[in-house]
Amino acid sequence: MSLRLGDTAPDFSAETTEGKINFHEWIGDSWAVLFSHPADFTPVCTTELGETARLKSEFDKRDCKVIAISVDSVTDHQAWVGDIEETQGCAVNFPIIGDTDHKVSQLYDMLHPGEGDASTVRSVFLIDPKKKIRMTLTYPKSAGRNFDEILRVIDSIQLTDGYKVATPVNWKNGDDVIIVPTLSDEEAEQQFPQGWKTLKPYLLVTRQPNL
Repeated sequence: MSLRLGDTAPDFSAETTEGKINFHEWIGDSWAVLFSHPADFTPVCTTELGETARLKSEFDKRDCKVIAISVDSVTDHQAWVGDIEETQGCAVNFPIIGDTDHKVSQLYDMLHPGEGDASTVRSVFLIDPKKKIRMTLTYPKSAGRNFDEILRVIDSIQLTDGYKVATPVNWKNGDDVIIVPTLSDEEAEQQFPQGWKTLKPYLLVTRQPNL
């Protein structure tokens, strides 16, 4: 069965480029992004892991750890990271899980359907400190991911966890937000004393409350 939003992220133990980990222990009290790439020494994956390394400070700002996985071995990962640094200009600064037995890939339903090489699709799982899955994305092997979108979703979820708001289409951190329609006007006045703009009775727009 596929994992759904709100499910507990399956725990596992695995070897990584930074040693053996227990996944839930590794996450600790942080947020985490687990993302799969089809294979080492492949072009799109090389660009993706380089971009992830460049964005480490952005993930750190959001108290979010990042960990990658493919069905290749840790030895292969360690050999490949030199190519990533050389071509992308940034050293890999996060662990990469070796999954030659496909244990984790099967646990998270990452194996590409219909592919004879048992490669993984480009899956992303955002996991909160309670170990709940909060967002999933799956790309085909041919399409590199947009990591700005991953950061945007983290910002949205962390914001909406703390306030009675939702984020509109194409929202970015700092943009106006929407007051959830379950709030009464009286509750909205208490929580949003700065006021709001009423576009429709169910569409109240206000400034981002944590700025």
